[in-house]
Amino acid sequence: MIATFAKATAPKPTRRDVLRALPVLAAGMGATSCGYALAGRGSFLPDYIRTLGIPMFGNTTPNPTIEQIFTQKVREQFQASGRYTVIPSDAGADGIVRGEIQSVSTQPVGLNDAQLASRYRFTVVVKVAFEDVKQQKTLWENAALSFSEEYDLGTPTSGPQDFAAFAGSNRAAFDRIATDFAKSVVSAILEAF
Repeated sequence: MIATFAKATAPKPTRRDVLRALPVLAAGMGATSCGYALAGRGSFLPDYIRTLGIPMFGNTTPNPTIEQIFTQKVREQFQASGRYTVIPSDAGADGIVRGEIQSVSTQPVGLNDAQLASRYRFTVVVKVAFEDVKQQKTLWENAALSFSEEYDLGTPTSGPQDFAAFAGSNRAAFDRIATDFAKSVVSAILEAF
């Protein structure tokens, strides 16, 4: 006698069955994870750092006052987090952010129909460091942090603008540039922890 077996087929899971299984699957994956995480993904400095000193950045460029604007924007970004008291000097600080603006440039990258520059790339290179006063060491630094962004101008220009002309005639764009730069600096420092 030869026995024949019919191939057993399981019923296809319905959408409802799949949705019911998702929480169980997610919980199982969470329970079996190894706890591995990449370093540098935090958003807080060490707990004992509560007061940040951000003295005026240095400026080795021929563009006066740029350091004042960029320093102020970095201070504002740290203050906006609500986690730190920011002071304009290093006296009494738990951590210090130091910076030196090394170069700035503007370059036309877009033209309008009349072949006038209507979009510029602004680039700033800054030496930035974050120092832990308690540990007496530099926790993060970038000797040549380069920040570039492109910005549309309200009024097209007939030729290249130097930085002073760009900043003077396009104050709103320059404020955005300084704010965006400050966000990138603060993010880089906080993500190092």
